Amino acid sequence: MTLAALLLALVTIERLAELWLARRNTKALLVRGSVEVAAEHYPLIVLLHTLWLAGLWWLGWQSPLNTAWLVVFLALQVLRVWVLMTLGRRWTTRIIVLPDTPLIATGPYRFLSHPNYVVVIGEIAVLPLCLGLPWYALVFSVANAAILTIRIRAENTALSSLRHAASR
Repeated sequence: MTLAALLLALVTIERLAELWLARRNTKALLVRGSVEVAAEHYPLIVLLHTLWLAGLWWLGWQSPLNTAWLVVFLALQVLRVWVLMTLGRRWTTRIIVLPDTPLIATGPYRFLSHPNYVVVIGEIAVLPLCLGLPWYALVFSVANAAILTIRIRAENTALSSLRHAASR
């Protein structure tokens, strides 16, 4: 197995584990009275990430790894773990609003409103760069930016209504 294939296998396992964790957390949040917001764009996110990872397997599994970009990618994974640990059972891949619950303001959320999206933006660009695919990084970064524009607007709207309700 090449180092690129090993890296892609680890990322694939990570993504599948995150989907399992997100599904578990989503179900638990919904049972607690949460509501999902703006679900209509979620299939686009899943499609983008599926195509991105499948294409990386197709084009990059035998590529030599760029060590400098690999270090950046590993740093993004540290930030990802920090985000997941900070949100705990509230982390999900969907926009889930739990009424009458304060927003998380610890961990990376002290510094950024959406640190998870910083990780995702970085990963979409950096993993292809690890595999020597700069054009791939560009194409998927543009597509990701388009989808995240929709996503972040929807999430900010949902969170601002939550903040507004909490201030009453």
